[in-house]
Amino acid sequence: MLGFLVRLLPFWVREPLIILVGTVFGVRILYMALVDGEGWVPAVIGAVFLLGAALRVRVVVHALRARRRPAPEADEVTEPAPSAPVAPAPASSAPVAPAPVKPAVRRPAEKKPNAFAQAFFAIGLFAVIGGALWIEGKLPEDGTAATGASRPAACRLDEDEKLPAAYRSTPEAVTGADLCRALNRPELPELLGTPTERSVYASGTDNTAPLTDRKVAQPEARVEFETYTVELSATYNKLTVAQYVKLTRYADDRDARNLTVLGRPALLTSDHMMKIQFDLGSGEGASGPVEQGPLVRTLTVALDGKDRGGSYDLTVWSESGLLPEDGALVDIAEAVLPEIARGTRDQD
Repeated sequence: MLGFLVRLLPFWVREPLIILVGTVFGVRILYMALVDGEGWVPAVIGAVFLLGAALRVRVVVHALRARRRPAPEADEVTEPAPSAPVAPAPASSAPVAPAPVKPAVRRPAEKKPNAFAQAFFAIGLFAVIGGALWIEGKLPEDGTAATGASRPAACRLDEDEKLPAAYRSTPEAVTGADLCRALNRPELPELLGTPTERSVYASGTDNTAPLTDRKVAQPEARVEFETYTVELSATYNKLTVAQYVKLTRYADDRDARNLTVLGRPALLTSDHMMKIQFDLGSGEGASGPVEQGPLVRTLTVALDGKDRGGSYDLTVWSESGLLPEDGALVDIAEAVLPEIARGTRDQD
């Protein structure tokens, strides 16, 4: 369909447009192949684009030369129409004057369109369209660019998966979609201390707590940035934050801190993730034992002020091992947790 529309364009519009598009794509693909190291296949494709643009340039040059050497115009000569035989006049009659012959009329040459004007018009039109698309990409969306905050990535949800029975038996349980909508906020990078970053991945899942025979709902949400990864989960079990505090004392967690968030008991703890390496047959790596991964910081907040069981867990980590200040986790919890309750009331 696109090729048919291009063929409908006039020659002096179509050819410069094809040359411009072929050159831009060819240079871009060659740059990806030579500078970004994409391989030889993009290099061949880019060379084909440039070769096609060069052939089109040659066609245009020949057309211009042909227009500069127009064929000489032949003067139009009007031939006298054949006349019928005239009977000889009597000798006594006066001589007859010949009929006047009309001079040949030269038609004015038709004014042909300016090839250079059409070419510049096509290039200018393409530049205007490209500029409009570029400006559209720079315009603020939903006011986020105006405030300096990046627009978050859209939440990826597995809507086809059936909700586990644990959620139906726990009416107050939220879903992974609820947690992702609350966590995936435009101001989240600023709360983490990286206001210029943009979230590259966001998801929500409807999981169940391990070792509970899928009887305890535990939805989770994750938002990833270049620096940090943030996870938010809700566990609907009977374990209170006070009981969890006693467990950390047995574990001798020196970084544990008791505090209150939104009028609810809360606890800050630290732990290490596990790092496992698998060899999937590619030959690029080998399987190895479980190693200690990066340090994570978790803020556990009770589901309600009376601490009757269940909690929200807000976890932050980075591959580099850097962690934000504890105050950042508290600020995120104070911004996100009220949105979870508000979102569930809106759905009801």
